[in-house]
Amino acid sequence: MHVDGAGHPLDAAPGGWRDRMAVLAYGSNANPSKITWLRARLGLEGPVVVAHARCAGLAAVWAAGFRVVDDQRPATLTALPGAEDHAIWFVTPDQLAVLDRCEGRGNRYHLARLTEPDITLDDGTRLTDVHTYVGAAPIRYPLLVDGAPVRTTDVPQADAAALDGVPADGHGVPCEVVTPAFPG
Repeated sequence: MHVDGAGHPLDAAPGGWRDRMAVLAYGSNANPSKITWLRARLGLEGPVVVAHARCAGLAAVWAAGFRVVDDQRPATLTALPGAEDHAIWFVTPDQLAVLDRCEGRGNRYHLARLTEPDITLDDGTRLTDVHTYVGAAPIRYPLLVDGAPVRTTDVPQADAAALDGVPADGHGVPCEVVTPAFPG
């Protein structure tokens, strides 16, 4: 859990945190420094509860396009064989609104509910209702190099900008896009 600029054990998390919306985080959203950045730049408030998870059938891969702010390739999610470790944010509605702004919901990424999650927390809890952000446009679809996505674990970000390929036809994640309750 992240609060007051520091990390704390999950047993210090507020009661009922497991009842919050579970959001699979990958790429920079799995980095604790991103929480600090979201607090400073986008007004993220309250305890941010994050747990480690093993995710089967999903992979963080490099996106086809670049970020405008730094010309780096961001991560995106797709379905691939195998398993990877990622993070699960247990968010309040206000925290989800901050993530939506950060991810450019409806423009760069869509918020989606995974339809076939195979996600297990470190304590053995299997999650069945998990959301995540998936590419909403070709610049955030997986980059295909020689016809295959490139896992972020295989190529460091410093080298990802030099990858040459084409966007996939879609995000490739088994999910249902969640329509915002309100515009914008």
